[in-house]
Amino acid sequence: MSHNGKVKVAILGSGNIGSDLMFKLLRDPGHMELALLAGIEPQSEGLARARSLGIPASHDGIKAILEDPDIRIVFDATSAYAHVRHAKELREAGRIAIDLTPAARGPYVIPPVNLGAHLDEANVNLITCGGQATIPLVYAVSRVAPVAYAEMVSTIASLSAGPGTRQNIDEFTFTTARGLEVIGGARRGKAIIILNPADPPIMMRNTIYVLLESQDVDREAISDSVEEMVTAVQAYVPGYRLKNPPVFEQRDTPDGPRTMVALLLEVTGAGDYLPQYAGNLDIMTASARQVGEVFARRLLEQEAQVGS
Repeated sequence: MSHNGKVKVAILGSGNIGSDLMFKLLRDPGHMELALLAGIEPQSEGLARARSLGIPASHDGIKAILEDPDIRIVFDATSAYAHVRHAKELREAGRIAIDLTPAARGPYVIPPVNLGAHLDEANVNLITCGGQATIPLVYAVSRVAPVAYAEMVSTIASLSAGPGTRQNIDEFTFTTARGLEVIGGARRGKAIIILNPADPPIMMRNTIYVLLESQDVDREAISDSVEEMVTAVQAYVPGYRLKNPPVFEQRDTPDGPRTMVALLLEVTGAGDYLPQYAGNLDIMTASARQVGEVFARRLLEQEAQVGS
């Protein structure tokens, strides 16, 4: 299975996200070896770019990946619609799928929150860019105090939203809201995305509102938990940062007085392939690389145990 102590992986989708992920894997392969970039457009710039870098590339899509039995991990950077079909084919072929679309055929994963619980899954879902950015912070609050409601507003540069992002906006809002609940720990979640046409393009900005179940909360413990989570995410997304410390407000609600926590977050991309303002895409590819690395290490450990 492994080659020179590495696990062979492939990227499915030769657009912006697939290309940026390719550059991340080349810059920091860890325990992975990028064996193939596959797309469906023969004239794709992404495929030409891969070939120029010495990476095998094919316009036969998933078929080319399935023809190589040594590829164990597949990053799907196509679309939610396409991944529904890909998920079934990859599962039947015994490959691990890391899904960068909002299709959600497998459990949602956020690397520093719950990845360790899903290492035996054949398919894991990276939710959305907004989910990868905001759910860790909602979780950081909810592990200290029960959360009644969480709302995130993700504002991204219009130029960073390609055809896939635009086609998937409905899936984005539904999947991100569910992630705020399932992983973030909120009783109810809501997600909003705004495409900002400003020129020069803005950095990815996220505003998170967390309404707690009660009025009496340990503000210091919440702030410490949030700071700890920011540090954990920065380990694989260096451009991830809070614009200011958490802001606490008292709110009167139909259920009585509650505390609301507001968090302002900015994500600057690493600039591996995409511009730095495309932090929304960068956090997806950085998270995917992190998840792939953890799965690759797990496969190598299992192989070593079988061989011993």
